[in-house]
Amino acid sequence: MQKKMENVFILLLCCHAVFPVKHSLKYFFTETTEIQSIPEFVAVALVDEVQIGDCNSSGRGPELKAHWIKNLLKDDPQHLEWYIFQCLDNHQFFKGHIERIKRRFNQTEGVHILQRMNGCEWDDETGEINGFNQYGYDGEDFLAFDLQTVTWIAPKPQAVITKMRWNTEKTRLEYNKNFFTSKCPDLLKKYVHYGRNFLQTAVLPSVSLLQKTPSSPVSCHATGFYPDRALMFWRKDGEEIHEGVDPGEILPNNDGTFQMSVDLKLLSLTLEEWQRYDCVFQLSGVSSDIITKLDKTVIRTNREKPTDMVIFISAAMVVLVFILILIAAVVSVAYKKKKAEYSPPMPDNGSEQAERLNQM
Repeated sequence: MQKKMENVFILLLCCHAVFPVKHSLKYFFTETTEIQSIPEFVAVALVDEVQIGDCNSSGRGPELKAHWIKNLLKDDPQHLEWYIFQCLDNHQFFKGHIERIKRRFNQTEGVHILQRMNGCEWDDETGEINGFNQYGYDGEDFLAFDLQTVTWIAPKPQAVITKMRWNTEKTRLEYNKNFFTSKCPDLLKKYVHYGRNFLQTAVLPSVSLLQKTPSSPVSCHATGFYPDRALMFWRKDGEEIHEGVDPGEILPNNDGTFQMSVDLKLLSLTLEEWQRYDCVFQLSGVSSDIITKLDKTVIRTNREKPTDMVIFISAAMVVLVFILILIAAVVSVAYKKKKAEYSPPMPDNGSEQAERLNQM
């Protein structure tokens, strides 16, 4: 239910193409038990999948992530107070509710997670609005609000008690209806207005061909694009192919942009056959595609080329031999010099003969 969320904030503008899209405002709330590495309560707000702020139970107040949301708060200081109240109020709500759910499942200890995702979507072309509010417990659907019937739905038997009680609370039902059909879309439109320079600007990626080993698939990797409405696929002779192709998911980068990969499994191909393949990247709102030809010479890898290794080893051997010869020469000269200093002088033959004659 909950998408992977990371801290996101930076402007990366390289391709200006304004386009109408379906905008979204989402709030993620997570309450956990017996997990020491993270706060027991975390709340995150996202606009068009870009995190604009968060808060948690560690004691600090809401933290703003996007620079343009700060401009909104300057014009509307009460907006920050509303977020502070929402954070504190929801923390107490989730803390009490997760304990009640644990009792219904006969759970007294262990790691458990209660989550809520709510918000709305707005199509700035058609004006269509859609609201949602759903709960999950330990990774499974638990409760959901049906905006059409203005009632709660319980996918789990343990949630029926809550569903029945909440469906009798007419004030609560009316509040949910008004929030998801009126207040939430108004907030979303305000956020889109303040963040339009970033949220409505397309950013093209850098595309690379990657391969771990000669027998590994060739990965066409695009990173740094925005928004996350993108397609990438392999073609052969200009036609999209699916056999031997392994598409990956679109994943967020830390700077607010996205990345994705699509792998192509290759058997033994000739150079001419390689030239028949290319990788195509398409970004919503941008008319031109990024096409990357399958080319061995541009594939990036972390392995050493054999020819480079041979050249490196040969050069190293030459240097090593030269150093050894130089050392041997220096040692030889030093040895001869030392021997000359400490050896007694050789006597002259004529003098030695005269000495012997005198002694006789």
